[in-house]
Amino acid sequence: MDRLVAFNKGLTTWAKWVDANINPAATKVFFQGISPTHYKLREQNGDTNAKNCYGQTQPVSGSTYPGGPVPAQGVVTSVLGAMSKPVHLLDITLLSQLRRDAHPSAYSGDHPGMDCSHWCLAGLPETWNQILYAALL
Repeated sequence: MDRLVAFNKGLTTWAKWVDANINPAATKVFFQGISPTHYKLREQNGDTNAKNCYGQTQPVSGSTYPGGPVPAQGVVTSVLGAMSKPVHLLDITLLSQLRRDAHPSAYSGDHPGMDCSHWCLAGLPETWNQILYAALL
């Protein structure tokens, strides 16, 4: 099964449960947007020599992501837009895409392996928390 089809099915199942079981007068529902990976860096910065996040120590400059949107963002927009109950989207995708430098690979020494999907650099996960905090107020 295509991963986006599977994601759509899973998110739609969750959305139906929220619509059927949540009382918006008593409960606020949040959905954290897509946390992107940086395994295909060529698509992100036009640098044909860079293949992944290894050694990246600077964020993408500017406020536009050169690689375009994450395909799963369309699924999130579609499913959340079709829900009858309000869901607060904590849209962390673009700001996370711009932080190609925030993965452990650039800072983990000479051990083997590439980790371009988890986040370790101070600032990015804390920003996600600030977005949630602002939405709670």
